[in-house]
Amino acid sequence: MEDRAVTESKYRAVHVAARRARQLQSGSSPAVPTRATKAVRIAQDELKAGLIDYIVPEKPSPADEQLPLGYTPILHT
Repeated sequence: MEDRAVTESKYRAVHVAARRARQLQSGSSPAVPTRATKAVRIAQDELKAGLIDYIVPEKPSPADEQLPLGYTPILHT
């Protein structure tokens, strides 16, 4: 079973695995039995097994963004 992060985007998969690796380095227990000793490898194994849950925040709509009064965006062409 391949995880949602991997099918959505390789970059999201890397980001999710990196965040999980930080948790493992801080003392969290691995959620998958493994012989690996490196936190990144364990996080990748957990991600591949579909054991990591994550939330993708929604982008705020332009109406929700509160820009300072008089702000003029710089447009690059």
